Amino acid sequence: MNLNTPLKLAGRIYKMYSGRLEKLEIFKIEDFLYYLPFRYDDFSLISKVAEVQAGEIVTIHGQVLSIENIFTKRFKKITKATIADSSGSIEVVWYNQTFLTKYIHVNDNLSLSGKAETFNNKTVLTSPDYELISQALTSTSHDINENNLHTGRLVPIYPETKGVSSKWLRKQIFIFLNEFRHELIDFIPDSLLKKYSFPTLQNAIYQIHFPKNLFEAQKARERLAYNELFLLQLKSRQRKLDWQEATIGYSFSTSKFQKNIDSFRKSLPFTLTDSQTKSIDEILYDLTKDKPMNRLLQGDVGSGKTVVGAFAMYLAYLNGYQSVLMAPTEILAQQHYETIKQFLEPFGLTIALATGSKKVGFKTQDSRNKNRGSKITHKPDFINHKSSFNVLIGTHAILSSKIQFDKLGLVIIDEQQRFGVEQRSTIREKGINPHFLTMTATPIPRTVALTMYGDLDISYLSELPKNRKRIKTWLVPVEKRKSAYEWIRKQIKDFHSQIFIVCPFIEESESMQTVKAAKVEFERLKMEVFPDLRLAMLHGKQKAKEKEQVLTDFKKHQFDILVATPVVEVGIDIPNTTVIIIEAAERFGLSQLHQMRGRVGRGEKQSYCLLFTETQSIQSIMRLKALETKHIGADLAELDLRLRGPGDIFGTAQSGLPKLKAANFSDFNLIQKTKADAEILFDNLSNFPILEKKVKEITLSKVSPD
Repeated sequence: MNLNTPLKLAGRIYKMYSGRLEKLEIFKIEDFLYYLPFRYDDFSLISKVAEVQAGEIVTIHGQVLSIENIFTKRFKKITKATIADSSGSIEVVWYNQTFLTKYIHVNDNLSLSGKAETFNNKTVLTSPDYELISQALTSTSHDINENNLHTGRLVPIYPETKGVSSKWLRKQIFIFLNEFRHELIDFIPDSLLKKYSFPTLQNAIYQIHFPKNLFEAQKARERLAYNELFLLQLKSRQRKLDWQEATIGYSFSTSKFQKNIDSFRKSLPFTLTDSQTKSIDEILYDLTKDKPMNRLLQGDVGSGKTVVGAFAMYLAYLNGYQSVLMAPTEILAQQHYETIKQFLEPFGLTIALATGSKKVGFKTQDSRNKNRGSKITHKPDFINHKSSFNVLIGTHAILSSKIQFDKLGLVIIDEQQRFGVEQRSTIREKGINPHFLTMTATPIPRTVALTMYGDLDISYLSELPKNRKRIKTWLVPVEKRKSAYEWIRKQIKDFHSQIFIVCPFIEESESMQTVKAAKVEFERLKMEVFPDLRLAMLHGKQKAKEKEQVLTDFKKHQFDILVATPVVEVGIDIPNTTVIIIEAAERFGLSQLHQMRGRVGRGEKQSYCLLFTETQSIQSIMRLKALETKHIGADLAELDLRLRGPGDIFGTAQSGLPKLKAANFSDFNLIQKTKADAEILFDNLSNFPILEKKVKEITLSKVSPD
């Protein structure tokens, strides 16, 4: 066996436990060593029995004088033992652990760690951790061995799952460390280890599990965190180099078409913001290079990313190239189609749409012969008429082999984290090294951008259009819900406003009964709260045509309230909707709440976001109240990153972020250090073959298609 041996092949006990361990993402022996504790119990105070005082957390070593199970009149199950050393004896009790009498016997030597309490005027050790010892241990011993894995020291506590305790994990990690420690090969150059006074990799792994003190544990964690971030920085630089060394791409001319671009700018029914102008200039400059552009455009919902993309599409058209824009949902694709068509069709561009349920704008042979009496009798043939459009907008349906391009020069992907690596690669391969622009409304903390997007050039839309009013946001507790409903009714009746109500789930979940489900909430609101108003429902499981019909009717103001799942997070633009209510708001990350909030405030009316919550958690309430005062996505993303971690920024399944075991994306100082070190070392990476191999093994994006 070695560190890469799958657990199912590591022995009978591990094969039995493999299903449970997979929940902890432990699949092979090496995963045990990198399964890190999240805290430590300090059992390092080793005391004589006679010196134990109530309120102390102590470790004692002694012999078992007696042990028995007691069943009280109130059906409590108590295991009681008497432990003695040379200074005296003490009573020890455990609750609901009657099995202990099978493992602990009279005359056994025990090490016990726990809290001493006063009971019936006696000092008692209550529910301590314990382990059998073959001989008495000295009070000064900190050396790790099988006799003091669980007591008498800083004891690591791990994330657990049913049937897998920290005590069991501790034992397995100890076994594997002793057996395979020699296989932990250092890949960080010696110069960097000396620079930061880091322990070796072997010592770091050992010390993070079984440290002598908290300083040693912290230094070990810092070393392992450095490993993770340093490798990610190197991988990011490697990806950028790979992109730059790709075959020469298309170079677009801007000077030749400057008058056309100026005319397009003047045709817009609004004035571009300063950040839009800056981003357009950055993108158009990239397009003049013979190296394919690889840029990320980040901006809040409603900041005007689509029109920035339209400038790039128009320049591609002027240079004789086609563009494609891929969106994660049909709703968003349809929205982009309508917007881009409005912008670019007056300038002679043909805009096409391709989703799973709809194909629009493709010219068939029959339509071309229409003047000769032909009739359209079949669906568009994409292979025969692949050049009938200048811009194609769609969902993953555009990846179909039936849809091909004559001269694809620009690929734009909206919300790229919702697409898998293969999908992004497939659309890129439909051209010959086309320019690549990704757009996202997901706020990206600067620490994450420094680590994960080092291979991309980044443009930021840091401001909203000048006519946009700031959305007023209120946290609404249970006792104010009734008055909130009355206020909503007044908004609809007096101002003819429309309302979004967002629920976390489509149907009731047995495991989360307290969370509002869209279908259940829809019926309750319709029958009990707003029987006099018109309600509709929208969720992700509806067919595309059904969703489109609901949105069309809602836009036409045939409904007052739209009850929905978070499908409204992306791509719904209905200017007359001025209020969004988010049920069980504590279930969402701040960034996701901010994106959903951006679904209103699209028109001239004052808009509002009401966060409904039933939580009593002070921390959750304070987190949500941040939305009342913070209106910039990046600020909220940074706060969310510190409070809840990256999963709540990018979504549970669509993050594309590797799961860090020791590091934290909010550790700006360490990210800066690893970035600087990676920049210096990268050009000489071939001089460090072990490190170079490690970098090649990293996969930055492991997301699945949405």
